[in-house]
Amino acid sequence: MAVEIDYYELLEISRDADENELKKAYRKLALKFHPDRNQGDKEAEEKFKLVNEAYQVLSDPQKRSIYDRYGVAGLENQGFNHFSDMNMEDIMGDLGSIFESVFGGGFSGFGRSERSDRRQKYPLDIETDISLEFYEAVFGCEKDISYTYKTICDKCEGTGDRDKKSTVCSECEGRGQVYYRQGFMTFAQTCEACKGEGKVVVNRCSKCRGEGYIEEKGSTTVKIPPGIDQGNRIRVSAKGNIDQRGRRGDLYVHIFVKEDEHFVRDGDNVYIEVPIFFTQAALGGVIEVPTLRGKKEIEIPVGVKDKEQFLLRGEGIENVHTSRKGDLIAQIKIIYPKKLNDEQKELLVQLGKSFGIQSAPHEKLFDGIVDKVKNWFKK
Repeated sequence: MAVEIDYYELLEISRDADENELKKAYRKLALKFHPDRNQGDKEAEEKFKLVNEAYQVLSDPQKRSIYDRYGVAGLENQGFNHFSDMNMEDIMGDLGSIFESVFGGGFSGFGRSERSDRRQKYPLDIETDISLEFYEAVFGCEKDISYTYKTICDKCEGTGDRDKKSTVCSECEGRGQVYYRQGFMTFAQTCEACKGEGKVVVNRCSKCRGEGYIEEKGSTTVKIPPGIDQGNRIRVSAKGNIDQRGRRGDLYVHIFVKEDEHFVRDGDNVYIEVPIFFTQAALGGVIEVPTLRGKKEIEIPVGVKDKEQFLLRGEGIENVHTSRKGDLIAQIKIIYPKKLNDEQKELLVQLGKSFGIQSAPHEKLFDGIVDKVKNWFKK
């Protein structure tokens, strides 16, 4: 049976490592096992694949959350592909954006030419935000959203030139990047002359102002699954930008959830504060508390403490991945009167006297402490 590799252990970081710690660890190991530095070393190549696979998962908040809860099996259920099953050419292509964000300046270093996609005028995938009410996130809903996407200018056919012609940049010879080598590593910088396009526009198109693309308004209906939480995102297939070959990217919707006045969410669990009068705390009894789906009774014991908690199993939020429901935790808040009239004061005094010595437990305790302190000074 195959042994599952711990991504955190592989990158030599703790499970609560932040983004900076993660990048630092990845940068160190990616350089150590990079193919250019270990040519012909199959073991180093496999380590390089695993290191990049681990970083790809842990640097994505959604993938990291699934991995932390369910391990690699949870990712596989979401269609995740292991890098060990891919060839190095495909891996290096997929990691282009990761290298650029971690190393900066277009890190390459695999001894091959850049793919033509590197000169794409804009990324195919786009992002937008959506704000949900608390109950919409808990129970799910459908939301109509509007957004803006890019598509190739039909007037100049994406060239940016009114004559549909473009001139190859003489500085980078059409590559869009200028390369230089340091030791075993190859680095690339965006060509300043053409801004990475590889081509320069002589006569700008009037419709797109030489950009080669225009922006269009788009709209779609997004189905929000029950249990979605703050920071999650939803992928809407084929609603992103459109490139010159007609390929369309995806739309990623980032979720923001408004706070509720009474319920407080903690993962799949929900907390609610239950205020009760001090006399009710002393007497105990059965009370009704609101839940996400109605009302439930809880039995308050005599002498319940302030902030004491009562668990209602299965009354929490449905997990967005497993559909299991969390719990509702009702926390007691004892309310005392801020003002008393003369009659109420007298009643409380008489009640206190009826308990005898129990009504003043501090007196016996403090007498013992005072006597002990006196003995300290006699020694």
